[in-house]
Amino acid sequence: MSEYPTYETQKEWREIQSYLPQRLHFTPAHSPTEEVWHHDGHALHLDRWPNPSARVRLIMHHGMGTNGRMMSMLLGVPLHSAGFELVAIDMPGYGCTVPRKGYVWDFNDWVKISSAFVDHEYENDDRPIVLYGLSAGGGLTFCSAGLNGRVKGIIGMTFMDMRIQAVSDAACRNFFMSRIGAPSSRLMNTLGLGWFSLPMWLAGRMSTLVNNDQALQACYKDNRSANAWITMKFMADFITYKPAKEPAEFDVCPILLTQPAEDRWTPLWVSDMFLKDVTKVSVKKVMLDGAGHYPLEDPGLMQMSEAIVAFLKDIEETSV
Repeated sequence: MSEYPTYETQKEWREIQSYLPQRLHFTPAHSPTEEVWHHDGHALHLDRWPNPSARVRLIMHHGMGTNGRMMSMLLGVPLHSAGFELVAIDMPGYGCTVPRKGYVWDFNDWVKISSAFVDHEYENDDRPIVLYGLSAGGGLTFCSAGLNGRVKGIIGMTFMDMRIQAVSDAACRNFFMSRIGAPSSRLMNTLGLGWFSLPMWLAGRMSTLVNNDQALQACYKDNRSANAWITMKFMADFITYKPAKEPAEFDVCPILLTQPAEDRWTPLWVSDMFLKDVTKVSVKKVMLDGAGHYPLEDPGLMQMSEAIVAFLKDIEETSV
């Protein structure tokens, strides 16, 4: 790890963690081990929470305003304490991952990386794998599961289809960005300007990431999460992405939506528009009281971990 960035010496995530309940803070018994997975020229950072006795494993995916360490901060301690094994992956452009030099990635690269990582994890270990995703990470888990076909469950904080104009209006920073800025990314990418980038907070409603002004300022300081930049190629692909299996065709695994009740970025109706067409697998929704988009608040945080533990235990029983 010495030649790659690590979270060990970074202060930004620690400041963000200070706004979470103390019971979620890392302890000597429950803390991640940092690793690097080399794939397709990328050095992909992993926060791994090993537990050889776990019967189910969870792979955690961040969105476009967070990173893998922020996933560990939410779920690492409660789920590891409950007996599960977890790993959080940083996608190119976020966290401590080092992308292939000179490569301009898009959302489809994220999907393919996620699916390839599932295959990688299954190579020498047949324990069932479930995917978790926050914000855009929720849709990422859906796309990855549909492509891969071996995932046993997906958990999302949001499932959004940016091809729906109302959803794009909600997700983008303002109407100008949703109606002109984001669609223009397709033209720029076609013209060979896919490498051009802008801060994600300029494209999306990053001001609604958390419902705490001081915590929001801490997030804005982090160049590896809320202050990350995205390219025109990525945006063009994200807003038009067609999954391997559309919601009406999805038959891979059960779905759990853990929806923050006070989410000002992607409220419940956004996920409802996506999930209403999913009829071939079970879909369960759990509301997280008092919680924002990246939840800092109880009882929502407790409700989230309880719902996920129950979901994972159900998969344990059906996978025997």
